[in-house]
Amino acid sequence: MLGKLLIPVLLLSSSLLLAAADSTKTAEMPKHGFIGATACEMCHHTDKQGKQFEIWQNSKHASAYKTLQTDEANKIAKDKGFTTAAAETPACLKCHAPAYNVDKSMLGPKYKIEDGVQCETCHGGGADYKMLSIMKDSTKAIANGLVIHADLKTFCVTCHNSDNPTFKADQAIDVNAMWDKIKHPVPQEAK
Repeated sequence: MLGKLLIPVLLLSSSLLLAAADSTKTAEMPKHGFIGATACEMCHHTDKQGKQFEIWQNSKHASAYKTLQTDEANKIAKDKGFTTAAAETPACLKCHAPAYNVDKSMLGPKYKIEDGVQCETCHGGGADYKMLSIMKDSTKAIANGLVIHADLKTFCVTCHNSDNPTFKADQAIDVNAMWDKIKHPVPQEAK
């Protein structure tokens, strides 16, 4: 009898929790803390590792938050009916600084919202997989929060879509062309 009651209660509880969740989030609350892009740089800046940090630093993702601090972004936010500056508007922040609404206890001392769309936006909070001993074993790294996207288009279009006010409906999203600008593989000889 208890088992028959437990399942509906759990389902109802889960539904209520999901309904209460902030609808501006692009994903569920993280289980792993965020260490910040500069913490990732420690290992991901060398030629041997493929200079991932430099590739990110020179990308538009690295300045995504900064674009929200412009007059143009504020005008777009106002035109969309928002009463707050773009850099304070959850609908803008969810893509330009995705960890904006993460509990502060999940953010390490090197994490900066100003770093915009950074390593952990795509790869998950790195607090539990940052250790070299874990990163050297992809199974351990994934078990500790590392995210490797098998389907880039599905992931990328969570922000690069028609909800984005600068999205041009007549231009199809070419994920492969976009990926060519930001891909950052670890060279084969380093694996």
